[in-house]
Amino acid sequence: MKKIRKMAGLLFSFMAAAVLLSGCGSGNTGKTEVRVGYFPNITHTQALVMKNQRTLENLWGDSCEVTWTSFNAGPEEIEAFFAGELDLGYIGPVPAVNANVKSNGDVKIISNSTNAGAVLLKRKDAGIEDISDLAGKKAAVPQLGNTQHLCLLNLLEENNLATTDQGGDVTIVASSNADILNLMDNGSVDAALVPEPWGTTIENSGNAEILLDYQDIFLEGNYPTAVVVARSEFMEEHPDLVEDFLKAHEDATLLINENGEEAQGIVNTEIQKVTGKTLEEDVIRSAFSRMTVTTELNPDAIMEFARISEREGFINQVPEENDVFTAEGN
Repeated sequence: MKKIRKMAGLLFSFMAAAVLLSGCGSGNTGKTEVRVGYFPNITHTQALVMKNQRTLENLWGDSCEVTWTSFNAGPEEIEAFFAGELDLGYIGPVPAVNANVKSNGDVKIISNSTNAGAVLLKRKDAGIEDISDLAGKKAAVPQLGNTQHLCLLNLLEENNLATTDQGGDVTIVASSNADILNLMDNGSVDAALVPEPWGTTIENSGNAEILLDYQDIFLEGNYPTAVVVARSEFMEEHPDLVEDFLKAHEDATLLINENGEEAQGIVNTEIQKVTGKTLEEDVIRSAFSRMTVTTELNPDAIMEFARISEREGFINQVPEENDVFTAEGN
């Protein structure tokens, strides 16, 4: 009987250990999986630097399996979080807030990445001199519900304008950044609010010019363009890994700010790996000049995005500030 009890106890211990290991996402390798999402954009510059330098792989060695996954848009990355396919990610603040609300607080903001880095362009022959001239015009954004879209909606609200679906006469066109360049060139849209480096790229095409520069888009440029998010479950199970990640993220921020030319070269290399194209040196230099690389969050700006998002119907409620950020992120 004692032997049977001992065997039963050992079996129970083995099963419990197996459950714990599977809960850590360790897979069949025995290593802890750390899955990170990012965009091949300069606004996700720390991610590009860390990926290029294999910062996390070198930090954790054989104890972790690090996977970097590139996305083209915020909702696509958020769906990966909801499917349990990502643990950490770089993403725009608006998709981050929307994910926080829709996941009932499971996706949280843990750090800032970059501020500003977006411009409002006008087609040179569109007859636009200021925001009020957008009445009756077509304006493009990279995606409905993203950070640039909400910034544009806020600008329209501040200038007593409204979109056609709200009874106004400003038409919003959602298209990829690359296609927006073509839409501006062929006259299909009159204006566009886009992130860098597309702002500089479209400006350099010769058919567009800046209507509002980065500091005039929202809160004098003191708003996040990209933040870092994490799943609550991953943070609870691996607080040490999250702490390591945030330290690496901070170190990458320092490298970028102290060695701008080197960092721009690294970012360009990583963009080329994903997109197959590199940016001209003057383009990436101009793009970086319109952006601040910082880990310091502006919770007020993010909560203002939440209020705009709720007003525009992208979320059904404004979350409590304490539910959006971690202690580190706040």
